[in-house]
Amino acid sequence: MASIQKQGQKWRAQVARKGVRRSAVWDTKREAQQWADRIESEIDAGVLQGRTFGEAAAHYLKTVSKDKADPEWERRRFDAFMEYFRPETKLASITTAHLGEWRDWRMEGDDEHRPVTGGTVLREINLMRHMFSLARDEWKWIQTSPFTGLRMPEDNEPRTQVWRWRQIKRVLRADRDGKTAEVIRAFRIALHTALRLKEVLEGRYDPVRRVMLLGGATRTKGDGKKLVEVPVPRRAHKLFPATFTVGPNEASALFSTLTTQLLIEDLTFHDTRATALTLLARRMDVMTLARISRHKDLNLLLRTYYRESADDIAARI
Repeated sequence: MASIQKQGQKWRAQVARKGVRRSAVWDTKREAQQWADRIESEIDAGVLQGRTFGEAAAHYLKTVSKDKADPEWERRRFDAFMEYFRPETKLASITTAHLGEWRDWRMEGDDEHRPVTGGTVLREINLMRHMFSLARDEWKWIQTSPFTGLRMPEDNEPRTQVWRWRQIKRVLRADRDGKTAEVIRAFRIALHTALRLKEVLEGRYDPVRRVMLLGGATRTKGDGKKLVEVPVPRRAHKLFPATFTVGPNEASALFSTLTTQLLIEDLTFHDTRATALTLLARRMDVMTLARISRHKDLNLLLRTYYRESADDIAARI
């Protein structure tokens, strides 16, 4: 509670809260009380405690991101956020209007930053919004979240691209050595298993049970913390054992360079996942397919990763 005391013809208000001390003299007791109430609110909101965006990001990375599947991605995102919201910016001073300006800046770009898609901005918003929610509800650093009322960008339309055999052969027949050869081998495995690039490179294959074991760094968002066992189709068994020295980020860059050299446009390594699931769907029921893909939402599997066109289906029936 604030202390309001008469001092001569004036009124002195003193606030001591959460290690912060403030004092001021006012003409009337009412003014002194109003000032004290405002200062206490600002202390509770973190404005006068020095709680900054940089501190919030560091605390989030230390206490929350460490338990997620890809904390490194979140660290890079927070580094990018702080190019716009400076680390020393008071957390409570960031408003919905500021976030709207940041959203537009991300989507429009500038001389030094390329514009990004609505889907990218949505992923970044979800990360930052979670941090602000924790700062409000658990850490008690702020009183309100500036994301309330923020207009969300439209998400990207689901991709429809799949790898065709002619394009696949161009990659598999590319005469490369070193780490690029490893990436080509990973590409072939992914086409048979629907595994992501990081999962191919870092997963552990059990040849007796014919399953890929994913744990630790290879966990994905929907897998939780447990060790995940992914069935490997019989056709892919001969591709193992496979040893890789290339890391996921480097492999992604090498694959992008390779496809550019081979004049393959608008296809990514991640499109192998949808390609594999589309092909596997011809041989198995949807529940088995979902077990391989690890999708809990069958609509997501159908909407995003099953990419057989109407023409392809018509040709088969």
